[in-house]
Amino acid sequence: MTVSSDDELAALRRVGRVAAEAIAAARRYVRPGVTTRELDDVAKAVFDACGARSAPKVFYGFPGTLCISVNDEAVHGIPGLRAIRSGDVVKLDATPVLDGYVADSAVTVVVDGGDTAIRLRDAAERALDKAIRKATAGRKAREIGRVVEREVRSRGFRVLREVGGHGLGRHIHEDPHMPNWDDPRSRDVLHEGLVIAIEPIISVGSERLITESDGWTLRTADGSLAAHAEHTVVVTRGAPVVLTAA
Repeated sequence: MTVSSDDELAALRRVGRVAAEAIAAARRYVRPGVTTRELDDVAKAVFDACGARSAPKVFYGFPGTLCISVNDEAVHGIPGLRAIRSGDVVKLDATPVLDGYVADSAVTVVVDGGDTAIRLRDAAERALDKAIRKATAGRKAREIGRVVEREVRSRGFRVLREVGGHGLGRHIHEDPHMPNWDDPRSRDVLHEGLVIAIEPIISVGSERLITESDGWTLRTADGSLAAHAEHTVVVTRGAPVVLTAA
């Protein structure tokens, strides 16, 4: 969507704050022995207190509040009875809908992990930071992807090219698609007021994903670790407005 009024921007800020608070709450509980369903319950309590709902559940029937993906699971993991273990790489992805507006944010939490996992998480976060700074009116979407991939590759990792960021605001997924690489097929140009989710989704090895039998979870084709970092921003002619910052 394109923000057309101060009221719309205020509504987007409110739903962005719900995403930030839900992720912060769930993140505090990530530790060995806690199940992904328990993490989901923590986030749901935040959603409920704010009057928000899970947009993936509302729009697509996703069986959870957060998408919680562990280790080689990159995105769309279903919360369940799986207990977190030391060494796990846990992705928390919150997409609330409140008063008809949607925001989307994700973080990667490394649980007592090793050097590779920490470097992978840091690469995703750094790529996100650099991409946000470049997301100004007049830039091509593929330019943002170029920034992401260059940063990720410079740190020795790979972008999962089958997934990327997207427009949003009234729905989870709107135009434009925001590739995490310099995709020559991308022709979209960012404009002032455009709401987008920028989300590097990266791996230690493969650039490909496979879909699990549950029909939701996407994992790396080679079983290597994956990381995910995401914010929802409003494009301006200067610094973008980050709606989901804590």
